[in-house]
Amino acid sequence: MIIAVDGPTASGKGTLAKGLAEHFGLPVLDTGLLYRAVGYQTQLNHGDADNAADALAACDFPDSLLDDPALRYETTGGLASRVSIHPAVRQALLQRQVDFANQPGGAVLDGRDIGTVIAPHADAKLFVTASAEERARRRHAEMRGRDVDITYDAVLADVHARDARDTGRTNAPLFRAEDAMLLDNTDMDRDAALAAAIAFVEGKIRRPG
Repeated sequence: MIIAVDGPTASGKGTLAKGLAEHFGLPVLDTGLLYRAVGYQTQLNHGDADNAADALAACDFPDSLLDDPALRYETTGGLASRVSIHPAVRQALLQRQVDFANQPGGAVLDGRDIGTVIAPHADAKLFVTASAEERARRRHAEMRGRDVDITYDAVLADVHARDARDTGRTNAPLFRAEDAMLLDNTDMDRDAALAAAIAFVEGKIRRPG
């Protein structure tokens, strides 16, 4: 069984994907982490994330980089959004994600183009979102919890900028697949969102298609 979880930045899709993976006993891949690794490696290479050649060169990052805590930094997330617009970068990381999705037994993947590009044949697809203001509030609270000195307005501006890049790129833009469940969790806590997602997936299993 393949479960695709897509959505914009700070929508909670990663937490939801992990919860689904645990519930159904499946491996999980945060595909955004791959792009974060490329963005961070570009920086380590003293390259420019907006330069396609520099970003492509960074796709040859060591696997050990995926365990680096720096990949979770807010600045790294911004780099990931910038390198992800390059078609060559997306192509370089494509097979890695496809292989993970199609492994025996299935998997859960979260990202921005799982249900539309990586695994359009997924058994269940979810599009997780929340208002930009709520996503910014959550991200701001998370960052302040890590003692990051940043204003809510700055976080909100970054959320809007990432949304524009993700939906506006010509290669694999972020959008909801026609057969994906829309899960707007603006007014939901994590438990309620996960329960709704589990119910949807179980319904798809019982009634394929």
